[in-house]
Amino acid sequence: MTIFQFNADSNIDNWRILDDVVMGGRSDGHFKINSDGHGEYTGNVSLENNGGFSSLRYDFETVNSSKYSKFKLRLKGDGKIYQFRVKDNRYNRYSYIYKFETTGDWQTVEIPFNAMYASFRGYRLDIPNFKGDQMEEIAFLIGNKKKESFKLLIDTIRLE
Repeated sequence: MTIFQFNADSNIDNWRILDDVVMGGRSDGHFKINSDGHGEYTGNVSLENNGGFSSLRYDFETVNSSKYSKFKLRLKGDGKIYQFRVKDNRYNRYSYIYKFETTGDWQTVEIPFNAMYASFRGYRLDIPNFKGDQMEEIAFLIGNKKKESFKLLIDTIRLE
């Protein structure tokens, strides 16, 4: 099942940037469809004013994902570590998180649902890992506790 496939005609209205500026930080993320038809998430992470993260979020109608066991992402990063996040309920304050390292080349990242742990504001919560029964939001986040620029190209996000 495809959650999102990027192309030149993709509607990205439901994708939004949420940076540390919500808490006074100075990080600055941007998102667009590039000339090759990929989602292009770029920006700068700043540690000023206790900042340190940028995120790209996608809200959608509830998806029954109980027949699936993992995410499969096709993307191209810049050699940095990113988090992929999911919420089973968009109103939850916490997300389920999986960290992955990009290689600088196109790669396929497989993320088992049961490997995604619950976290809120950088703290791991003592609740079970993601069951995968349903989802309403996915996100990419960069926050490696250092000042850095970033670029992540996204082709597809699938459930398998």
